Amino acid sequence: MSEWVYEIVRQGGYLGIMFLMALENIIPPIPSELIMGLGGIAVARGDMQFWPLLFWGTLGAAMGNYVLFLVADRLGYERLRPFIDRWGRWLTLEWHDVEVAGRFLRRHGHWVVFLFRFMPMFRTVISIPAGLAHMGHFKFLGFTFVGAAIWNVALILGGKWLGHTLSEAEQWLGYATLVVGAATVVFYLWRVMSWKPREK
Repeated sequence: MSEWVYEIVRQGGYLGIMFLMALENIIPPIPSELIMGLGGIAVARGDMQFWPLLFWGTLGAAMGNYVLFLVADRLGYERLRPFIDRWGRWLTLEWHDVEVAGRFLRRHGHWVVFLFRFMPMFRTVISIPAGLAHMGHFKFLGFTFVGAAIWNVALILGGKWLGHTLSEAEQWLGYATLVVGAATVVFYLWRVMSWKPREK
């Protein structure tokens, strides 16, 4: 998979990176670790430059998160409640969790958004409770952009190191991405099977 994704990254250029990063945060077909990691390999091979790659990749991540934020901001808590009540087990949460998260985000939301950008399983999901809590749009975008930029720097530098160190770097990056993806699925399944609603 990583070979053809690398070709998409290389031929699509920076706008292609932006599009893939935005899509990854809405309906994740390709994880950002692979996208930006392959971008780092492209930097090592001279096909891309570090700063434009960082800017456009971070802009795409912020745009994708902002779409989810806007949907949640317009939807609001009350419209969400029937959905949570019905699908709570598969979401591994219930309405009480949403209320607690909303109160916490109204107090400390900008720092939560920033810190969750470094957590592979939660950096996209945090956009939804932030929108439900009606966080300020510019504050959300600012902390999302900065957090995503720091994370993307690490991914690009890691990909660049792989590109200089390994002749088949994109294959190794693809394997690592599959391992992370499999671990994420296992963790989610464990959460679903072990989830119990609070006693009324």
